[in-house]
Amino acid sequence: MSATVTMDELLASSKIDSLKTGEVIEGSITEVKKNEVWVDLGALGVGVVLRREIGHGQALEEGQKITVSVIDPEMDEGYALLSMKRAVKDRGWDELQRVHEASEIIEIMPYDANRGGLLVELEGIRGFLPVSQLAAGHYPRVSGADKDEILQKLHSLVNRPLRVRILDVSRKDNKLIFSEKEAVKDDTQARFSELHVGDVIEGIVTGVIDFGAFVNVDGIEGLIHISEISWERVDNPRNYVKVGETIKAKIIAIDKDRLSLSLKQMSEDPWLEQVKAFKKGDVLEGKVTRITPFGAFVQISPSVEALVHVSEMSDDEAVDPEKLFQLNEKKEFKVLDIDTENRKIALSLKEAKPKATKAKAKPKKQDAKE
Repeated sequence: MSATVTMDELLASSKIDSLKTGEVIEGSITEVKKNEVWVDLGALGVGVVLRREIGHGQALEEGQKITVSVIDPEMDEGYALLSMKRAVKDRGWDELQRVHEASEIIEIMPYDANRGGLLVELEGIRGFLPVSQLAAGHYPRVSGADKDEILQKLHSLVNRPLRVRILDVSRKDNKLIFSEKEAVKDDTQARFSELHVGDVIEGIVTGVIDFGAFVNVDGIEGLIHISEISWERVDNPRNYVKVGETIKAKIIAIDKDRLSLSLKQMSEDPWLEQVKAFKKGDVLEGKVTRITPFGAFVQISPSVEALVHVSEMSDDEAVDPEKLFQLNEKKEFKVLDIDTENRKIALSLKEAKPKATKAKAKPKKQDAKE
């Protein structure tokens, strides 16, 4: 005689597994809408992924298989509420840790920027690329560290692919830091080894500030100090170079991660040519360009400046250069010495004065005795 099977036992034996909160499953996309994606879960039913649970930069289309995590197994409408973000996050941390340990170079696409750097989402996890970790070609060089201008330059990198390495990753601290500098480090060092002091390079001006100009030399950062821009006295570097301009310059020093460049050394020093027009003992006219406590600098030709030491201004030892001279004032001076090796010329104001003044003083003293 066969055993009797109850209805409850029959239902239990044929029961289909139901969804559980937090469960990770696979499904196929049936419809992609503006704010939601519908997913076929097979025998487990249908689910929906809201836009906020999709993750930044995901390109989705009908028929595509995706992995999702269950937020709510059964909404009032009968479908399941799903998340793509949560499903990839656990696997994401493991993958990012692997990439970090392998020091792999990967490609990211920043989705936003703030004054500190670029915001990135990778493997469902949000990370950060600090300004300090941008490569030379992308580093925002601005005058006076203008925060609004820096932000504007950073926004130009949003939605652009960047090659980076992971600098730091910590699931416990929810920290993910990227570095573009580290990604180009190997290539940069290889290029550094090919460069030598004296080489002429070509680069693009990436920033012009008060003390000089920054130049991108095939991914390597170079600096032209204001003193190396022109043989003339430079007050404002912006009058000589512009951002985006391609220039040629000479390497005058190679530091750890930067080149020191010279624009003026691309041409002959006009000082050496112009100084030939002067000789010791000449009395000439010059324009006062700088006044200091120890003397005044005088321009005697377009590229030649000379110094009038305070001791050569007057017989009065207490003379104050700032009271004796005015900027851009023109006076006559006598050339005391020309040192071409050290590019120095010494002038005298008191020696340039007519000596007749002293001759007139003697008769007055004799008349007084009579």
